[in-house]
Amino acid sequence: MNTVVTKRAATGALTGLALGDALARPMEFIGVPKILDWYGPWRTMELPTPARVTDDTQMTLALGRGLRAAMDRGLFIPEGLERAVRVEFVEWYRSPENNRAPGRTCLDACGLLQSDRPWQDASQIGSKGCGANMRVAPLGLAPGLSEEQRAGAAQLQSALTHGHPTALAASDLTAHAVRLLAEGAEPTGLIGLLRSYAYENRTRYHAVWLGDLWTRAGDPSPEHFIARGWDECLEILERLRRAVRTVSPETDPCLATGEGWIAEEALATGLLCFLLFVDEPLTALRRAACTSGDSDSIACLAGAFAGAHLGADAWPDAWADRIEYRDELLALGALWDL
Repeated sequence: MNTVVTKRAATGALTGLALGDALARPMEFIGVPKILDWYGPWRTMELPTPARVTDDTQMTLALGRGLRAAMDRGLFIPEGLERAVRVEFVEWYRSPENNRAPGRTCLDACGLLQSDRPWQDASQIGSKGCGANMRVAPLGLAPGLSEEQRAGAAQLQSALTHGHPTALAASDLTAHAVRLLAEGAEPTGLIGLLRSYAYENRTRYHAVWLGDLWTRAGDPSPEHFIARGWDECLEILERLRRAVRTVSPETDPCLATGEGWIAEEALATGLLCFLLFVDEPLTALRRAACTSGDSDSIACLAGAFAGAHLGADAWPDAWADRIEYRDELLALGALWDL
């Protein structure tokens, strides 16, 4: 009797995200020379003890809980998802554990989400920070969603806090990349697939999911609004395409695709670290951690991509068993594993 072994892509992606986050947590804001001075050669960096994460993993889990609640109730519609995720984001905002240097955009928006105002009034329309897509991986992992549902929901979860069109497009692209890798897409063709997806969606405004958000930005039409975001993502994907062919693995990847403080750069630099070390997931995390930019967000995205591609066995037990929130990461992963 043949036994079918699945790679457990969801568990791999969520674990990788949290491991990258914890590995890079002490390295954010200090720059590559100090990282090397304090922690030694980047290729041999070890996971800290305790392996505590940042708001990146906390908000990923908040989104995952909201997504699970909406799906369990059969309410995977814009209103149902918005209510469920809004509850979780506000709970995160109020939690005493929300002490991991969260971003100002997330704090301001979640503070406003506590009221009964429309969520569009809370959205920070001018922000395209990486807080939009550092947490979106669950939407690339949850099964049974149509492409329209996955895209609309990825943009909606971004817009609850980060309303800039580039934050929306980068979140959509990030979820799409995770989904493609989880389903077995070859990494060598990933950039081309993402570029095609961006072109296909360049003027598609998901009005059912986003409502009148576009009117807050002063654009002449919803199509013009969303195209601004996709154009910036297409530009960074072109930079990524060149970087994969030319960048030395020993060079800070932020020099090629940006420091990752903004959504499209976090996507590209996280992908670059993954694509430089497709079959060496811990090396990809270490390269992402030893960067001059938003190290924890870059590393958590690199980990999500590597885990979606290779599955749960990518991560050694000596690391995975020590990660903060391990039980919740495993529980969500088990629900969505391919």
